[in-house]
Amino acid sequence: MLDTQVQNRARRADRGSGIVDRMDLSLAGKKALVCGSSQGIGRAAAVELAALGATVTLLARDEDRLRLAAAELPRPHGAASQPHSHLVADFSEPEQVRQAVASAIDPASPFHILVNNTGGPPGGPIAEATPEQFLAAFTAHVVCNQILVQALLPGMKAARYGRIINVISTSVKAPIPGLGVSNTIRGAVANWAKTLAGEVGPYGITVNNVLPGYTSTDRLASLIKARAQKTGESEETVKQGMIATIPAGRFGEASEVAAAIAFLASPAAGYINGINLPVDGGRLGTL
Repeated sequence: MLDTQVQNRARRADRGSGIVDRMDLSLAGKKALVCGSSQGIGRAAAVELAALGATVTLLARDEDRLRLAAAELPRPHGAASQPHSHLVADFSEPEQVRQAVASAIDPASPFHILVNNTGGPPGGPIAEATPEQFLAAFTAHVVCNQILVQALLPGMKAARYGRIINVISTSVKAPIPGLGVSNTIRGAVANWAKTLAGEVGPYGITVNNVLPGYTSTDRLASLIKARAQKTGESEETVKQGMIATIPAGRFGEASEVAAAIAFLASPAAGYINGINLPVDGGRLGTL
């Protein structure tokens, strides 16, 4: 058995497959672009990637928050200066996103990791949603994702290493009542990602989706407030009702979602491609 394992390892090395025989989580020498990273899950993901050694570029619309977030990111061991940076763009304006990322592209130093993450659409019944709301959400979540992927893909292919991670929602597996537009657009992103995963897999690039459940962020707070106003219940009652649906008995933390993102970005996750990974404390009733 041992001889067979040694032979298999040798064959893998000869093929240059990049397969590792231990859990390699190091992102030293890797560059990451993290969207929606001035706060919440995006910011937590940037922290985790930087802690594993990546050089991180933050992308969001609030420059003051971005500058502060970039300054607080962990630095690689021995770094004399802050290697991280930020770009400013509003995801409701695709051309801003295109220009911002174009300014950061360096063929000699490509991005290896892309975390697609932006604020979700406003809540509300799907029957009451306007066509304009669907178009705005599609633009921010699908069109901007496509712009970013097309900009970064040549560098990932040249490096033979790419990790595209989309932060979407558990609504991909089970629609969430009262989030009609979000349910629709999140599903579109998931299918876009699955299609892309099949196309770029041969280049050492993976595409995966992380599906946060109820996570303690500003967005969750706003959803709780809106539900309380609609039902006439207190925000605490709404909150406890939501927690009652979670086997873990609590809301998740942004850092817990970030840990899943960081793992999928690592060399250790090189054979995981085209999946939806819920990080929801067991709330989903589906496999």
